[in-house]
Amino acid sequence: MNSRELIIRYWETLNARDWAGFAETLAEDLVYEVPQTRERVRGKEHYLEFNQTYPGDWTIEIVRVVADASMADESQAAGQILFRDGDQTLTGISFFRLRNGKIQHITDFWPEPYEPPERMSRGVERY
Repeated sequence: MNSRELIIRYWETLNARDWAGFAETLAEDLVYEVPQTRERVRGKEHYLEFNQTYPGDWTIEIVRVVADASMADESQAAGQILFRDGDQTLTGISFFRLRNGKIQHITDFWPEPYEPPERMSRGVERY
C-alpha cells in the first residue's frame, strides 16, 4: 500500500468505525496533535480510545490527499476532509508522517471561517 492509499484507508476505516482496520494504519508510538486545542495524544491505544469516545453521530468526507506515490521507510502526506456532525460541517487539514507503512505522527488543523478585513482590491472575489 502506498502513502496515499494508507491515508485514504485511515479516513475510510475511521468513518466506518472499523476500529480494527483503523488500528492497522497506526504505529504503536503514534503522536496526534491539535494546535488549536493544544491536545496531544501519545500511543496507538490512547488514540483509538480518543476516536472511539468522540461524541456525536459524525461522518467524514475525504476532499483530497496529497502523498508520496511510493511508501519509503519514511514519508509525509497531507489531506483535507469535511467533518460533519448534525448541522455542523468543519474543514479538517491533516499532516501525516509515515514510517514503515504506518502513520507515526498526525497534526490536525480545524480552521474556522472568518470575515476578511475591508480592502480596496479589485482582484478579490468572495465565494
